[in-house]
Amino acid sequence: MARKKQYTEEEVIEKAMHLFWRNGYEATSVRMLEKEMGINQFSIYSSFKNKQGVFLESVKCYKKKINSIKETLQHSNNGILGIKHYFYDFLEFSTENSKFKGCLVTNTVNEIKDNAEPLVMIALKQFAAEIRALFVSNLKQDDQRATIEVEKQADFLMNTILGLSIASKVFDKNQLENIIEVTFANL
Repeated sequence: MARKKQYTEEEVIEKAMHLFWRNGYEATSVRMLEKEMGINQFSIYSSFKNKQGVFLESVKCYKKKINSIKETLQHSNNGILGIKHYFYDFLEFSTENSKFKGCLVTNTVNEIKDNAEPLVMIALKQFAAEIRALFVSNLKQDDQRATIEVEKQADFLMNTILGLSIASKVFDKNQLENIIEVTFANL
């Protein structure tokens, strides 16, 4: 007779997500996951197959958490102003105990090696593509922008949000807000 799980997958994945967010994918070991998630290695492998499976579920959890600010941008009718609000909302979203954590996806991209597991890279690229698509959609609200200009500006904004995520680990709130203000003054 199969044993009943003594844990809720959603709860342990949220714990794993925070661990990956703090330490990165490469630096997080299965032993660390065991301790953080409060389940043993057998349970991890039984429920999620391996560390990669835990990470992919963690990215899904992260996407659900960030959906609140993504949805605000998705439903925005304010064009560039809506994107600017997203940048500020992102800073608030990525703060824990007055400390900026950056973005789980950006942090992972920065630390993974060239031979990263393909499924991990696919999940990271898919997440970035979803954000970029929201930028394109909002930029298109300004009828005076040519499609090529919209595409270039969306790439610029993706680069800026990635840079903001990294900078948030080093700069103070005023400096981060300066980055946002200068970015949008130049659009």
